[in-house]
Amino acid sequence: MTEVVIAGIGQTEVGEHWDIGLRDLAFAAIQDAVKDSGGLKPQSLFVGNMLAPNLSNQAHLGALIADYAGLLGIEAVTIEAAGASGGAALRQGYLAIKSGLVDVALVLGVEKFTDKVGSGVDAALATTGDADFESVQGLTPAAQAALLMKRYMHEYDVPKDGFAGFALTAHANGVANKYAMFRKAIKPETYAKAEMVSDPLNMFDMAPNADGAAAVVLTRQELLPNNFSHPLVKIAGSASSSDTLALHDRKDMLYFDTAQISAGKAMKQVGAVLDDIDLFEYHDTFSIYAALQLEAVGFAIKGKGWMLAADNEIGLKGKIPCATMGGMKARGFAGGASGVYQAVDAATQLRGEGEANQIPNAKTALIQSLGGPASTAVSHILQRM
Repeated sequence: MTEVVIAGIGQTEVGEHWDIGLRDLAFAAIQDAVKDSGGLKPQSLFVGNMLAPNLSNQAHLGALIADYAGLLGIEAVTIEAAGASGGAALRQGYLAIKSGLVDVALVLGVEKFTDKVGSGVDAALATTGDADFESVQGLTPAAQAALLMKRYMHEYDVPKDGFAGFALTAHANGVANKYAMFRKAIKPETYAKAEMVSDPLNMFDMAPNADGAAAVVLTRQELLPNNFSHPLVKIAGSASSSDTLALHDRKDMLYFDTAQISAGKAMKQVGAVLDDIDLFEYHDTFSIYAALQLEAVGFAIKGKGWMLAADNEIGLKGKIPCATMGGMKARGFAGGASGVYQAVDAATQLRGEGEANQIPNAKTALIQSLGGPASTAVSHILQRM
């Protein structure tokens, strides 16, 4: 059976890169990933991007970046699935290697939010929802998450500070991550005093939109160069699932079916159970999404996902470590790059290179990217070989 291994990883610092263009961000991550792989030459490039046509006035990123990176002539395409774009690109790279039709695949996630400011960014983000029934009413992703969070708090009697643990954990883990946008821990009272964005969602309940690029090089074990020195990490399972684009069309808005389906399929491919998962990189663009993912995947029963954060069970020494390098909340939400950053974080942990954030004896990681309120969910199981 073909084993898909992560040969190289690369990433840029996430932040407001006003003076760096989209292609330059992409190239920086690619350079690091290719170097980390021992110089493997990609045959295919899969670019995860969410909003470049809206924010950067640039489509056709596959050809643009392949040319700029000196990879002219290879297969190069862009994959878009809203916030799950990076995860979807990773899946395409995985399938390409798994099929045997490609020997070396380069998966890149890149986003440049600062090419626009103000309402232009909100308008771009709104395109990830249902244009005819949600966006036309002025519903933004943040407002949608706030409504979902408000309903959840009402339904399950969650206290006002019930979601604070998600932000506290992410920021604590982001301190030691040199690529994170925010590297300062916060206290409960800081969360309590935070400015409200959309009641009950405050500024610490949502990840900041930011620029960034991350890349991984995928291949088969037998094709690794002789000078390859990293511990081997493989993508052992991969699955994707879709749901209604509009949240109001669902039977149960407070259960992320796609998160359950995609994670379940990926774990079944590996023969893994929840007790085998050493860390979970969830899609914490909003605190409510993290809680709903924990429930859908099975780490908590319905209505109790928030309690794992409140009890610090998702911390580095908790029951199931999450957002181990700061997650999207502390690192920053780099749109279509986020899913690839998750893969880089997980691979870092499984290689044993997490330094101050290292999970002891980490062997199996689950990463999950969401497009919108889990309209798309892409899950991968990464394992140390």
